[in-house]
Amino acid sequence: MAFRIRPAQPEDAPALAALAGQLGYPTAPEEMVARLQALAEDDRHAVFVAEEADGQVVGWIHVHFCLQVIADREAEIGGLVVDQAHRSRGIGARLVREAEEWARARGCAGLTVRANVVRERAHAFYRRLGFREVKVQRVFYRSLQEER
Repeated sequence: MAFRIRPAQPEDAPALAALAGQLGYPTAPEEMVARLQALAEDDRHAVFVAEEADGQVVGWIHVHFCLQVIADREAEIGGLVVDQAHRSRGIGARLVREAEEWARARGCAGLTVRANVVRERAHAFYRRLGFREVKVQRVFYRSLQEER
């Protein structure tokens, strides 16, 4: 099936929210609209969608620019998901290529992606695309909205 990659638009929010749920991050469409609008206003971020010929959004990728004291200019994939019924058709690889092109155009030396240790299919996917595992880490989180 033919598909094209294009920048995400606010009207894509319901599809992006549904796909985020498949990734394990349930999101209301209204929340996704607000997030897409905020990201669109910040040129350090980009969200691209894979759209089939009939207009159905079947995947998305979020990539963002990272400035760090300890590294050269880099970009990181903040999220990538392809609809379960459309996987293994080259859509994810094409979305990653779009993120790579976006990062190169901004002078980034590399592209990083983080994948949960239990997502073995994702690990294999990224390896096939030429990513190499560089470290294992633990991620810690502290809510800034909790009472002290």
